Amino acid sequence: MADLEVADGQLFLRLTDIEKAEALHGDLHVALSAVQRAEVLEDAHEMTRIKTGYKVGMRVPGVASVAIVRGAEGKIFVAIHRDTPRGVRIVLDGNSYDEWIVGTPNPEAMIARLNLPD
Repeated sequence: MADLEVADGQLFLRLTDIEKAEALHGDLHVALSAVQRAEVLEDAHEMTRIKTGYKVGMRVPGVASVAIVRGAEGKIFVAIHRDTPRGVRIVLDGNSYDEWIVGTPNPEAMIARLNLPD
């Protein structure tokens, strides 16, 4: 399962080896100053359904999405699975991605652990 961590003034999105293969992408990172806010998503799968556009990576609706989505809403990286239907949405500014959506069993704890803006 993808994980977020903060180190050296950066926010890192760490992917498992399987997620890297599914997304055709490696780990991501941004400066903490690029993070506009972090919010809890009760249904991360629903969020990926409403984000329309061109998708690169693996997507099985309602089951899993590990992909880059490019559309009218901008460029979004998504990493969610059936066993992590809740998630964290990281809104970014001044970066190649506009958002990251990451599935996690306890998004509140993840945001608190990272001490991100909300």
